[in-house]
Amino acid sequence: MGEFTNKIDFAVVFSVKNANPNGDPLNGNRPRETYDGFGEVSDVCLKRKMRNRMIDMGYPVFVQSDEKNVDGIKSLSERAGSAPELKEAGKDKDKYAAAACKKWMDVRTFGQVFAFKGNGSDGISVGVRGPVSVQTAVSVVPIDISSMQITKSVNSEPSEKKSSDTMGMKHRVDFGMYVTYGSINHQLAEKTGFSDEDAEVIREILVTLFENDASSARPEGSMEVCKVIWWRHNSFLGQYSSAKVHRSLHVQKKPEIDIPKCADDFEITVEEMEGLKAEIYDGI
Repeated sequence: MGEFTNKIDFAVVFSVKNANPNGDPLNGNRPRETYDGFGEVSDVCLKRKMRNRMIDMGYPVFVQSDEKNVDGIKSLSERAGSAPELKEAGKDKDKYAAAACKKWMDVRTFGQVFAFKGNGSDGISVGVRGPVSVQTAVSVVPIDISSMQITKSVNSEPSEKKSSDTMGMKHRVDFGMYVTYGSINHQLAEKTGFSDEDAEVIREILVTLFENDASSARPEGSMEVCKVIWWRHNSFLGQYSSAKVHRSLHVQKKPEIDIPKCADDFEITVEEMEGLKAEIYDGI
């Protein structure tokens, strides 16, 4: 595996139409929003989608969801305990971390805490810091949320007569344009073995972030990656801070638009920064 050469910053602009991009379990599973009414998609949700895309592309992933479970192992401790590379590392924490990073792409990308008891994992506690950080996505303008009441018209269990309808609520964002930012740190990449090849995989994952992600809350085509902006610095530390680089992206509602209803109602521009080129990719 190669090395990771220079720092990378990135941003993803995506749209949501008639979908619930990330429900809040503490608020009746309504789409997440700030107190000011701006929509949110948590970094945990975004990294789950990135892990799912890693699995789709054939890369080994440590933190698998039930829907994307490809090895039949039901818990993280069992997955760690069943890996011969980790057993061979024994109680040596450095070797254990190195083996985990080499084996699973999401570990060397996002990091992981290995703190398990039993199941062959030897009760070892190891923390790995990953080089790829992702921020919570926030909508460009406040979102409108629509809610509808739904009913169930069939019996779940056999009975003599039809059961009463079960009432529930379903929520969706009418339309929202969201932006998330991220960075790939060179120093942490050296420690986990994250390479330039891995970075290219991450870029491809971001461009295709919502492939194979459809559900009843997010119907096919309701979430779309509009742009991925990819800044590759010319040094390990980077010419500019991530905050300054991220500020060079501007996503604004067009002045003549009152209520935006599609991605074309927004303007996406990137300021030029001396010595730092922004590569811009359209979503697929």
